[in-house]
Amino acid sequence: MSFLRYLDLVVLALALPVFLLAGFPLLGWGAAAVAWCVQRALQLRLDRAARHSQDLRRVAGITAGSMIGRGWLTALTIFAAGLKENDAGLSAAVLVVVLFTVYFAITLTLRPFDTKELPS
Repeated sequence: MSFLRYLDLVVLALALPVFLLAGFPLLGWGAAAVAWCVQRALQLRLDRAARHSQDLRRVAGITAGSMIGRGWLTALTIFAAGLKENDAGLSAAVLVVVLFTVYFAITLTLRPFDTKELPS
């Protein structure tokens, strides 16, 4: 079941042929791909740091900071693509919304199967 955790990355890869066939701007796909992959890598790294911390305030700080920072990173990347080319910004934003929807649905679905315990 752990392969489902990366379904959003599969959707991202499958979006490339859609962008090519539909004639959508590749800058939009590229911006969404870079932003999504960087924020996912940051998430994995910061989640690992939070899991290894015994201080609940530190865990809350890492988790909240991670969510806010990754959101800003993604938004600014989309904004930059939109400044370069309007359609690229729009296509990047739509792709990120689709990726987030897939990621969020899978996360909620797999949450009951997580065996990780919170620090005491």
